Amino acid sequence: MLDLQQFTTVTIALIFAGSAIAIAVFGTKMAGYAEIIADRTRFGEALIGSVLLGAGTSIAGIVTSSTTAASGAADLSVSNAMGGIAAQTMFLALADIAYRKVNLEHAGASLVNIGQATVLILLITLPIIAYAAPPFAIWGVNPLTPILVGVYIVGLHNAHRIHEKPMWLVRQTDATRDEEDDATDDGRTLWLIGSLFAVLVAVVGFAGWIVGEAGILLSERLGISQGVVGALGTAIVTSLPELVTTIAAVRRGALQLAIGGIIGGNMFDALFIASSDVFYREGSIYNAISERTLFWMALVIAMTAILLIGLLRRERQGPAGIGWESLLLIVLWVGGAGLQIALG
Repeated sequence: MLDLQQFTTVTIALIFAGSAIAIAVFGTKMAGYAEIIADRTRFGEALIGSVLLGAGTSIAGIVTSSTTAASGAADLSVSNAMGGIAAQTMFLALADIAYRKVNLEHAGASLVNIGQATVLILLITLPIIAYAAPPFAIWGVNPLTPILVGVYIVGLHNAHRIHEKPMWLVRQTDATRDEEDDATDDGRTLWLIGSLFAVLVAVVGFAGWIVGEAGILLSERLGISQGVVGALGTAIVTSLPELVTTIAAVRRGALQLAIGGIIGGNMFDALFIASSDVFYREGSIYNAISERTLFWMALVIAMTAILLIGLLRRERQGPAGIGWESLLLIVLWVGGAGLQIALG
C-alpha cells in the first residue's frame, strides 16, 4: 500500500493535485455513459442521474470519508461529505449560467428531483439530531447509521414510484426539455457501456483514497483545521466529476440528468456520514464532530431548501440570465467558504 508519509509536503500536494485531475477527467466520462444507460433502460434521466451518475461520481468522496474516518479524523471525514454536498449544489448554479436559453430549473423540471431534494433535507437533519443527542453506540456504531441507509433506500423507492406514476404533473412550456429530446445514438452494447462505467468508478475510487490520505497529511503539516481541509479541500476535489459532468450534461441538453445527478449525488453523499460512522472506531462519529462541521450541515439544508423552492417555482428568467435561487446558492456558498477560511 502506498505510504505518503515518506514524501515531502510539496510532493504530497502534487499527488493531491494529480489525483484531482484524474478524478475530474475520468469522472467526466461517466456522464456520457450514464445518459446512454438512462436511454437504454428507460428508467429516466432523473432517476439514473440520481442512482448511477450520482453514486458513481461520488465514489471518490465516500472512499475519502471512510478512510479518513478509519484514521480517526472525524471532522475531516464528515466535513468532506457536507462540503461536497454544498459545493455540488452550488455547481447547479454554475450549470444554470452555462445554460443560457432559460433558467435551468424551469427547463429541467422533474418531480423525481423535487422528491429527492426533500429526502436530502431529511438525510442531513437526522445527523444533527444525533449530534445533539447523548453519545450512544453499539459496537462503535450509532443506531442512526442504519436508519440513514434505510431512509436513502426508501427515498429511491419513492423516486421510482414518482417516475412511474406521478400524482402531480409538471406544466409543460416551450422551454421545457423532455428526455426524448436528448436520445443518444451510441452503437455499443449496454453491457459494454456498463462495464466501462464500472472501470471508471474503480479508477475514481482509488484516486479518492489518495486524496483522503494526502488531505490528512496536508492538514497536519500545514496546520490547517480538518474542517477547512475537508469542506474546501477534499470535498471540492472529490466533487469535480459532478461539476464537469453536470455542465457537460447541460450542454448536451440532458437537463434532468444534470439536476438528478447533483441531487442524487448529494443524497448518496449523505451516506458518507453513515459509512464514516462504521469506519470510525472511537465511538459515535456524530458526537465527535465540531461545531464547524455542524455549520456545513446547516448550510447544506439552507441551500437545498433554496434549490427546492427554485424547482417548485420554476422561474423562467432571472437576473443576468440565471434564476434567483442560483444567485442565492452562489452567495451562500461563497459566504460560508469565506467565513470558514477566516476562522482558520
